Amino acid sequence: MKVLSASSELFPLVKTGGLADVTGALPAALKPHGIDMLSIVPGYPAVMAALQNGIEIHRYADLFGGEVRLLRGTAKGIDIVAVDAPHLYNRSGNIYLGPDGKDWGDNGQRYGALSIAAADLASGSVAGYHADILHAHDWQAALAPVYLRFRGGPKSLMTVHNIAFQGQFPASLFGSLGLPASAFSIDGVEYYGSVCFLKGGLATADAITTVSPTYAQEICTPEYGMGLDGLLRARRNVVSGIVNGIDTGVWDPATDSSIAAHYSAKTADKRSANKRALEARFKLEPGDGILHGVVSRLTWQKGMDIFAASLDALVASGARLALIGTGEAAIEREIMAAADRHPGRIGVLLGYDEAQSHLVQAGCDTILVPSRFEPCGLTQLYGLRYGCVPVVARTGGLADTVIDANDAALNAGVATGFQFSPVDQPSLENALARAAACFEDKASWRKMQLRGMGSDVSWDRSASVYAALYRKLLNA
Repeated sequence: MKVLSASSELFPLVKTGGLADVTGALPAALKPHGIDMLSIVPGYPAVMAALQNGIEIHRYADLFGGEVRLLRGTAKGIDIVAVDAPHLYNRSGNIYLGPDGKDWGDNGQRYGALSIAAADLASGSVAGYHADILHAHDWQAALAPVYLRFRGGPKSLMTVHNIAFQGQFPASLFGSLGLPASAFSIDGVEYYGSVCFLKGGLATADAITTVSPTYAQEICTPEYGMGLDGLLRARRNVVSGIVNGIDTGVWDPATDSSIAAHYSAKTADKRSANKRALEARFKLEPGDGILHGVVSRLTWQKGMDIFAASLDALVASGARLALIGTGEAAIEREIMAAADRHPGRIGVLLGYDEAQSHLVQAGCDTILVPSRFEPCGLTQLYGLRYGCVPVVARTGGLADTVIDANDAALNAGVATGFQFSPVDQPSLENALARAAACFEDKASWRKMQLRGMGSDVSWDRSASVYAALYRKLLNA
């Protein structure tokens, strides 16, 4: 079966978040299930630099103001089609944001081009290829199912990684998209007088998935649906949740080149060398007390405003913190101010560093994910894999992947972390206190670490579910 995956990010070529990890891991995970996945991705500078043996398979003389070529080849082991459009993608820095930190003004055209190319490729309009299924990811590729619905083509699957990001643009964009007038309607891309990419994909795709079962339920409610819950309730029979996995080859403490000392569940004592290395890297006072870790966007969604307000209490309890992240300026300032108040107790790396994020998972005792909503979350899965006990909000995929260390779970020997709800400062601080108390019982803590390390966080099960869904669509 041939499946075309359309996405704006693809690890290890280009990444701003978990979307890239998912789209990068799926092709290899699906291959044992008889799925031949080809990935189409914008031709950003990093993608073009990695593309090998690129062969032109199609050309648009003028697509949104410039010539566009579709180049097929391999890039870091992944079979891709790059949408080579220098006037749209040849830009440095963040792929979505300009130097001023605001969305590029032509993002509608940039990702409209990706969707057009994906739909043309999937439907056989490009010589030499057609797909049995088009798999579109998030708003950036969400117009592709719309083109297939109104122009014809294979069945389509729309995956929502975060419904908060919807791709809304002025109605004036519609005329340049090449869609029939009937597509600007309640059954197409129209949304309160504007063009909404994600709404169009959700309205026209043959199936809709999200990245965890709990999030699939949550987005059908007004609290989490971000205005699209009514549409999703109307289509509830085609909505499902498939929890993400992680690439267990990249994330493996027994072979990880980014950490100070390799270890496994059988040699977990060797983890302590990573704790020492992390203390040195983040200029933390050395010690055997509990060391919390955070690798996150510093945003309201991620609950980082609540977390920042809890930092003095965290330090007062005797804990330390290593944090990697960047985001909202006010939250960054509050965290840096706390680090200044508590030198040696709070270490901060503003920005993102992939290698250092591995060291945080290998060296910290806990990984904190206090998100207000979290479609799936990968950070807690990395934590489980590395024996870094997750402390998470009870929402979305966090609730699906971490078993709370309540009395019943502890007595049954199944707990893998700590959940809390609601997402507020008292609940978070209570969860941190629970974790700290459990940490003092070294035998119980080690058992929880080892249970986490024994959890199946790979793509094996989820890939089989995706494969079954593709076949169900194909046979419908």
